[in-house]
Amino acid sequence: MVLVGACAAMLASGCGGGKQQDVGEAKRTYKIRVVSARFDATQAIARPAVMRIKLRNADARTIPNLAVTIDSFYYTESYPELAANKRPVWVVEQGPGKIPARPVQSTAISPPGGGQTAYVNTWALGPLAPGRTQTFEWKVAPVKAGAHTVHIEIAAGLAGQAKATLAGGGRPTAAFEAHIAPAPPSTHVDPSTGKVLAGTYPAQP
Repeated sequence: MVLVGACAAMLASGCGGGKQQDVGEAKRTYKIRVVSARFDATQAIARPAVMRIKLRNADARTIPNLAVTIDSFYYTESYPELAANKRPVWVVEQGPGKIPARPVQSTAISPPGGGQTAYVNTWALGPLAPGRTQTFEWKVAPVKAGAHTVHIEIAAGLAGQAKATLAGGGRPTAAFEAHIAPAPPSTHVDPSTGKVLAGTYPAQP
């Protein structure tokens, strides 16, 4: 994981209607500390992975709406005549935030999490008081093999008025390098212990 002191503008394009996003958002800058950030560097197709980022409000004021934008879960395919040229590198099985209660008894498939917003690839978990921490977690499934870089940007609001900064200046970002193998590694169960071990089951004499 690499932390960067400066970055480009938030990669989020709005959609939908409803209340104006910048209502009540003061034009201020808030200090944020990245406590930890983790995403496995070695992964495999269809084997679940977890991206987790823990953030602390290092400012004296409450952050209006702590948000994280990810620009690298998808790639652009140039193959002609596609209905949509965006293809996933990772499929988000569950996004950050508590899963909202369902109106009827049913099973949720790939719930977005309560932190989903009207902005593309952006999740927000609401206000964060001074000194408090908040954890963003994505449960994902890799679907495209190869070496990939995931870029993340942290913001203090959704409208661009409330800005986040590291203690040393600059807007906080993170970058993860991940290599996705084309197939999960071979494993087997030891019949004597029930443990899952690496490699194929040894041949019997």
